[in-house]
Formats: sequence, C-alpha cells, structure tokens
Amino acid sequence: MFATKALRQASAAAHAERTPLIKFLGKRSIPSSVDHTPHVHPASPSHELPADFTSKGSSASFSSYRQKAQQHGPLGKAGSGIGSTSGHSLGPVAPEKGEFFDRSELPARFQRTLIDMSEIDAIETGGATLVC
Repeated sequence: MFATKALRQASAAAHAERTPLIKFLGKRSIPSSVDHTPHVHPASPSHELPADFTSKGSSASFSSYRQKAQQHGPLGKAGSGIGSTSGHSLGPVAPEKGEFFDRSELPARFQRTLIDMSEIDAIETGGATLVC
C-alpha cells in the first residue's frame, strides 16, 4: 500500500517538472490591411479570372458567375442542364459487356462462397466445439 503512495508522489513530481512541447507565438491580431481583390486560384487551368471579374466597373456577383459556371455539368438553373429531364425519358440503363451492377451478377467463380454451418459454429466458438 505504501509503495503505491510513493509511486504516485514520484509521478506527481515528474509531471510538475514537465514542459509542454507546444510553443505558442503570442496573442493573435487581425492584420491591418487585407487584400480582398479577386485572385486566380493556383490550380486554375486557364490561369485567368472570368471576364465579369476582370472589369472594375462591372456589377460582377457570384450568383451571375454561377449561372454560367460549369463543374461536372452546369451549376445554374438552365433548362438544358442536369436534372432538367426525367430518368425515364433517358431510356433504359444497361451495363456494357464485361460490366456488372451487382456482385450477384458476376460469374460463379467470382461470387462469394457460401459458409457451411459447421464453419460458422467453429468461428463463433473459437474452434472449441471442433471435433477431429
């Protein structure tokens, strides 16, 4: 019982001498001048801003830019974009040759094998009921 008390006191002394590995730089402050002008994104394929953003006097807004922007299809609410027609009107969807939508459609050699009840029992009991 006294050994535990001695170990706790030694542990507390070790923690009292401990110095944290994180070093803080100091109080954070808001920069005095922040540049809010639009800049081209570094990963931009064209390396230039859209025409609406380059002219200073234009009334460029994000919503007007979004109406013309494309990202995996049109982002705006145009009538000819994604979702403007129903799925039924697009026709049937069928996989190409060699493609499958579900694992159960694969050839028998690639399907999952069924587990025998004795194998399930051996797994659940850790092999304790396995009879040789």
